[in-house]
Amino acid sequence: MADYRAPIEEQLFALETAADLAGLAALPGFADATSETAEQILAESARLAQEGFAPLNAVGDREGARLQDGKMVLPAGFAEVYRDYAAAGWNGLAADPAHGGQGLPFALSVAVQEQFTAANMAFSLCPMLSLSAIEALQAHGDAGMKAAYLPHLVSGNWTGTMLLTEPQAGSDVGALRTSAAPAGDGSYRLRGQKIFITWGEHDLAENIVHFVLARLPDAPAGSKGISLFLVPKYLLDAEGRPGARNDITCVAIEHKMGIHASPTCTMALGEEGACVGWLVGEPHGGLAAMFTMMNHARINVGVQGVAIAERAWQDARAYAAERVQFGPIIAHPDVRRMLMTMAALTQAARALVYANAAAVDRAHKEPDAARCAYWKRRADLLTPISKAWATDIGIAVSSLAIQVYGGAGYIEETGVARHYRDARIAAIYEGTNGIQAMDLAGRKLRLDNGAALAELETAMAADIAAWRDERARAAMAAALDVLAQARTAMLAHDQAGLGAAASPFLALCGGVVGGWLLGLEAERADAARAAGDGRPHLAAKRAVAAYFLTQQLPIALAHLAAIRAEPAMVMDDATLPS
Repeated sequence: MADYRAPIEEQLFALETAADLAGLAALPGFADATSETAEQILAESARLAQEGFAPLNAVGDREGARLQDGKMVLPAGFAEVYRDYAAAGWNGLAADPAHGGQGLPFALSVAVQEQFTAANMAFSLCPMLSLSAIEALQAHGDAGMKAAYLPHLVSGNWTGTMLLTEPQAGSDVGALRTSAAPAGDGSYRLRGQKIFITWGEHDLAENIVHFVLARLPDAPAGSKGISLFLVPKYLLDAEGRPGARNDITCVAIEHKMGIHASPTCTMALGEEGACVGWLVGEPHGGLAAMFTMMNHARINVGVQGVAIAERAWQDARAYAAERVQFGPIIAHPDVRRMLMTMAALTQAARALVYANAAAVDRAHKEPDAARCAYWKRRADLLTPISKAWATDIGIAVSSLAIQVYGGAGYIEETGVARHYRDARIAAIYEGTNGIQAMDLAGRKLRLDNGAALAELETAMAADIAAWRDERARAAMAAALDVLAQARTAMLAHDQAGLGAAASPFLALCGGVVGGWLLGLEAERADAARAAGDGRPHLAAKRAVAAYFLTQQLPIALAHLAAIRAEPAMVMDDATLPS
């Protein structure tokens, strides 16, 4: 198994091309986001990822997290590396400078997160959730709450979590029962139980700031009656430091297929009647506030798909070069096919997620309100695609890595099976990929009658028309035509039809957008090489794009038949085998 090496050149090129880093640097507040700065940042984060996070991956997978006498026991070395992570300021890379952050683009933060996740996905989940907590508090917290909690979350001295799921309320958030009663002093007393809480308990940081969905006494039924509360592990003393322990405890952890070192907790709130929390945002407005946190997290979960795909690709590429069966197996056509598939899918997913993050940045920073609205539509449209398509790619690529290894890949000793086990959760949490598909089809597409997608199609068409490679231009023009047909077919479906066709539609969208971005990278690489840029990775960009457009894009476009199919094929009880 190869040592992880952060693909800095690939990441930087994707930032420059798919995320248009130069365009981001021209926006107010982003002047420092130059290619030179990005390269320096990626080199520094790579050092910690490679030397700190990566060596703990195998031991974390083997030993896991354990709950012992009410205390979370983590593998040796985690606390020291987390301190290094926090001390270097990585938590605050994209946070508001007013709260101690560096104010750099979310897109650059996403690239840094890719490195930490590829090095050690289970460990990286802890700071990832803190980044989402920062986003939610910046957007919805009051001034006092921001002053008390944001500097510590931004510094990494405290970490954040989100508490949504309950035994009877998973994707159906409106069914949750956790209650919050006013205490008469501006605080609330919460009571209930939450499950599947990632990094809900640990001692890496001084405090844990939980964001909890609960119901007020006068709450209407369903999702419209949910409020969001901030519930710290330790209540703050008069100096704003962690003091008395709050009445929120981890009572069990799950034993999982993967991410073993990430404690997945069952949290009990108010067993002693003294779980203190504070309302974040408006009463009964919790779902909207939580979606700020979740949408941020969904893009970072998409990054997990990219990261695990990259790690699996690196291992498979190294193994194929050294394994001899009738000669080095890297010379065998089918092994080459698998490696090219892995490379093309990984690079397409990276480009998509970086482009999505950059759209979020522009939605916040464009000086013109109409431009902000334009990029918000783009970000909202791409988020479910990033989350679902990229995490599906993480699973597919890590599975191919096992296949490249052959029987050795199925043996835990080689370590490559860990990537598949870790990748599998990313398609499930933060909203399953089926829910992402329904979000794309039922909300992002139908609510505006397809306007945001048509707008993206227009932008892609204008870009593709200027490409110099005739074959790539023709392939993508045909793909855009299929995408337009798919959009029309989806809008003609009733609700059952939308649900039945949603996942094929998302896969088609991901393939088309991924093909466009890889073609864009190839065009830019060709231009850079013609101008004398000798960076080695640029030489393969055209080949990777050509492979994707001829071998992977047709698979995505074939989903049009499934999109057009009658929903009865899926929905009629008579068609479901007993």
